[in-house]
Amino acid sequence: MRLHHGETEAVGWRLVTAFDAVRQLRDASPGVTGRPRVIAIDGRGGAGKTTLAAKLARMEANSAIVHTDDVAWNHACFDWGTILVENILQPLHRGEPVDFRPDAWVRHDRAGSIAIPAGTDVVWVEGTGILREELLPWLDASVYLQGDLDEQERLLVARDGDSSEQQEHVTNWLREELPFMLRERPWSRATLIVAGPSGIDHDPDTELVVAPPTSP
Repeated sequence: MRLHHGETEAVGWRLVTAFDAVRQLRDASPGVTGRPRVIAIDGRGGAGKTTLAAKLARMEANSAIVHTDDVAWNHACFDWGTILVENILQPLHRGEPVDFRPDAWVRHDRAGSIAIPAGTDVVWVEGTGILREELLPWLDASVYLQGDLDEQERLLVARDGDSSEQQEHVTNWLREELPFMLRERPWSRATLIVAGPSGIDHDPDTELVVAPPTSP
């Protein structure tokens, strides 16, 4: 696995069911009552966080998913922590529903809102940069998705297109992502590390390859 300089490769990989992974994440915050558990899913762009969030949410019938790309849409790559806290995480910790339209959605006439109904059991917040120091007090458990850098770049281009404009976007994203991730080192903060591409044979629909967090 080729990682960015400074990222520590996880060791001790083992195979678990997605159900058991969710149970481990729930067990990391046994005292949560009166509000949803907030579980973060971090990893580099193109690592597969959205797919992983959907897989884990299927194990929890009363789940909701928040994509930080929606919070950051037409705003900034990483400068969205305060917006997330004030408009989503604080209401969730008060046990309140969420119905939030970011300012950029209003300015650009994007329809809809980020909505989480009252009584939700687990909220999965997925996105590069969610597992940062300023947000740790609001997170009950977390996952870091570790993947190969070459595969990440390939998936970013496949997802966003290979036009010169999109290639410039990917280049600019990676230019901001690298120093941010090296500063925050989310692989050392996570409750659980999940392998993106893995050499261990498994059923991608029902199983995960996981490891404990790495040292800082």
